[in-house]
Formats: sequence, C-alpha cells, structure tokens
Amino acid sequence: MVAWGLVGRKPQTPQKVTTGRFELEHDGQVAYLEYSMSGNVLGLTHTEVPNKLRGLGLASLLAENALRWARENNFKVDVICPSVQEYIANHPEYSDLVLH
Repeated sequence: MVAWGLVGRKPQTPQKVTTGRFELEHDGQVAYLEYSMSGNVLGLTHTEVPNKLRGLGLASLLAENALRWARENNFKVDVICPSVQEYIANHPEYSDLVLH
C-alpha cells in the first residue's frame, strides 16, 4: 500500500509499507515469521510453526534469518513476536538492531 498526499495539498513523499513472511518448508509444511517494513524498520510480528514441526528449531532459524537480513540491509527491527524476543535474549549479538 502506498499513501499519497491529497489533491490540493503540498506534494508529500509517499511512504510504502510492505508486509510478508520469511518461510521455511519442511516435510511439505511451512513455518513462517510475519513481518512488515516501513522505511528502514523491519517489524517482526508473528511466528507460526505447525505442530508436527515444533521442536526442530525452526522458529529460531526464522528469527536468525530475519535478523541477518535486517543487518545485511541496514534495517532496524521492531520486535513484537515473543519468539523473536526470546531468540534475541539468547543471542545478544543481535540486540543492536532492536529499536528502543
């Protein structure tokens, strides 16, 4: 979605907000981490791992992939997902990415 200024107002720079997910497929099922992006902020909102795939470390792998992507692309992260919060607590090397 792109937000534009209204007609008759001074032109504004559009702000693009993108949503999507980081995904991992295993045995025909998909685990994912939902995100939104606005400016240079990656919002990590929700992790979902199917019951049959729990305990395989997929939530951690999703968090790590998202945080590596943020670092490589110079994004900060807004962490809403408790699973990602827990991952960062156990991997403080990513704490510099978190918005405070």
